[in-house]
Amino acid sequence: MKETWRWFGPGDPVPLDHIKQAGATGIVSALHHLYRGEAWPLDEVIKRKGEILAAGFVWSVVESIPIHNSIKLRSASHDNFIGAWKDTLAAVAQAGVEVICYNFMPVVDWTRTDLQWRLPTTGYALRFDAVDFAVYDLFILERKGAEADYSEDRARTASARFRSMPQARRDDLEQTIIAGLPGAEASYNRETIRNLIAEYDGVTAAELRSNLIAFLREVVPVAQDIGLRLAVHPDDPPWSLFGLPRVVSTADDVRAILGSCETLANGLTFCVGSFGARADNDLLSMAREFGARIHFVHLRQVTRESDGSFYEAEHLAGSSDMVGVIRIVLEEEGHRRRAGRPDHEIPMRPDHGHLLADDIGKNVNPGYSLVGRLKGLAELRGVMHGLKYAISELAR
Repeated sequence: MKETWRWFGPGDPVPLDHIKQAGATGIVSALHHLYRGEAWPLDEVIKRKGEILAAGFVWSVVESIPIHNSIKLRSASHDNFIGAWKDTLAAVAQAGVEVICYNFMPVVDWTRTDLQWRLPTTGYALRFDAVDFAVYDLFILERKGAEADYSEDRARTASARFRSMPQARRDDLEQTIIAGLPGAEASYNRETIRNLIAEYDGVTAAELRSNLIAFLREVVPVAQDIGLRLAVHPDDPPWSLFGLPRVVSTADDVRAILGSCETLANGLTFCVGSFGARADNDLLSMAREFGARIHFVHLRQVTRESDGSFYEAEHLAGSSDMVGVIRIVLEEEGHRRRAGRPDHEIPMRPDHGHLLADDIGKNVNPGYSLVGRLKGLAELRGVMHGLKYAISELAR
């Protein structure tokens, strides 16, 4: 696998020189200042490529080109925004980047309730607390109809926690959920998120999936013609939030998406942490089934808890078989090499490292500090080398 690293551009607290010290050779980036659905100008894309090349890297993956809300809802202006998405694809292709990671999550992108959850190691992890999320939805946002989405027991537990929650924690919870985490396409205040959620009133999972497939049938042929591979990222977490449907959460979801356009241009980002947050996702089976269409891999771990909560675990710990997933991806690379596929080297990146050592107290993007990801990449690199050494066919 090609070792890559997510870089948020010149404003990222982790500079490219430090990424080089971590041992990565590819960069995963996007034009994060252009996140309103407009087309990315070619000169801006070329400028970003130049910054990456000047530091001695290749731009391996674009993560991600935002998908405007009108596309997800198939509303009146969706054609214009799909046209802009196609124009961005053309600019990215001219810059020589071949893999596009994108997501189709409505309203909120990846979501957590705590950005510095203290671990027994004295480091800090990202955490999604299911009860805290219910506290926000039911008693802070006060979303219309939210009661129908929670069991009586969960609502009762959330009510008790809300009453005991200091105002400072309530404020922090709101900021964490709706202000926008790194790479997210939007941030909100309480009024704007209520209004946007309301736009999805009555939209079912079947309808959202239909809108995704309609979008893919327009953009996948363009990607195929210009040599790009699209790679949908799973929902994070992979279940409904705010009563909104999510349609990239399970193996059945992936089958529907990949089956809608049977071409290598329509593929998958295999995120161990996102899929692994659901106990009913069999990650090894999914990696084998979808292996030929996996174009990008996020190697991160979560530890699941019985109430639906989870936290970001050590890269080689947690609730999923990380070593097993890596072995299957290495096997897939071997199949591709023997078949003569030019995309035989699959880019991976270590995702959501812990906040560790002297990164604590620094200005960092949550989940994207240096030391935690450096540690994770080193561990993952060791697994890859160890598997290739022990299983000779993985090296061929």
